[in-house]
Amino acid sequence: MLASLALSGFRNLADQRVDLPAAGMAVVADNGQGKTNFLEAIYYLEIFRSFRGAPDEQLVRFGADFFRVEGKLTIEGRTRTVAAALDRRSRRKKVTIDGQEPERIGDAIGSVGVVVFSPADVAIVAGSPAERRRFLDIVLSLAVPGYLEWLQRYRQVLLRRNALLREGAPAELVGAWDAGLADWGSRVIAARLRWVSERREAFRSHVHRIGGGSEAQLDYAGSIDLAEVGVERADIAAALLEALERSRERERRRGATLVGPHRDNLRIRVRTDGTEAWTDLRAYGSGGQQRTAAVALRMLEADSRRETTGREPLMLLDDVFAELDPGRSRRILDWIEERGEGQVILTAPKATDVEVRGMVLPRWGLREGRLFPL
Repeated sequence: MLASLALSGFRNLADQRVDLPAAGMAVVADNGQGKTNFLEAIYYLEIFRSFRGAPDEQLVRFGADFFRVEGKLTIEGRTRTVAAALDRRSRRKKVTIDGQEPERIGDAIGSVGVVVFSPADVAIVAGSPAERRRFLDIVLSLAVPGYLEWLQRYRQVLLRRNALLREGAPAELVGAWDAGLADWGSRVIAARLRWVSERREAFRSHVHRIGGGSEAQLDYAGSIDLAEVGVERADIAAALLEALERSRERERRRGATLVGPHRDNLRIRVRTDGTEAWTDLRAYGSGGQQRTAAVALRMLEADSRRETTGREPLMLLDDVFAELDPGRSRRILDWIEERGEGQVILTAPKATDVEVRGMVLPRWGLREGRLFPL
């Protein structure tokens, strides 16, 4: 449970400490008052980045020199304090767990256990493959030990290799980075492939339930033929090396690395009404199908967080029902109710009788950046 949240200099929110009810809360306020900013502050303590993709400097309130967010958690009777701060002038970010700075910020991610649902999530499905890779990378960084380091090492090698390709460096210099690219890249691909494979059926089930019978498929599409290669990391690494060798001339012309997890995609397909054909959801799915798939992906994330932490994640729902029909909204709430005792914090622009776990969440208002119980 997130017991309290203390804020200083964050976005348009007033400096304050909010004691959160155990069940959660429904924040009801007009648009522009800072409802999403409040959820953003909570989620910042999970990955120490904005879930909206904003640079850290933009999180500092206009006219302030820094921001600081501190959350006090109660976990199985124990108390944990997670805090993060950024000084705008020095651009130094400081993260602490119970007052102690971890050796690396990456060691502290996932300390809260949060999943956020937002109308903007439709971009995961309807946007470019980079949006879906970002979704996978965040989820796996929180769920798979070592994944964040593998991803960072891969990006470092990729950056250096691409720089050489842009400079027109000799093939021998470019090729010197192939082994590292294949090593770290195979770790990233194997983890992604395993996560998707293990959750393919759950995704289908979530879409079927939330969409009222809709059918969907989730697959990992690699820049190499993974159906031929398999799931073993050594085989993936060998296939990457072979693909790099085959693409060497094309890479020289393009000035970029054309093979690897940075080129892969999370493929989502739906069954066309009245046919047996599967079509790409991004290109041919309706708005309702895309929103349903986006919610289902967040449900997979919640399942993954629960498996990793052994407890229900804190659910943040940012006006998530605004673009969903009543049937889909009701089925999402039913799913949340079935999750048990986890906290739920939702936002809405107007008061509505939203029941979670058979009870109305405590209502809070937000005016001029300050939260208050109604």
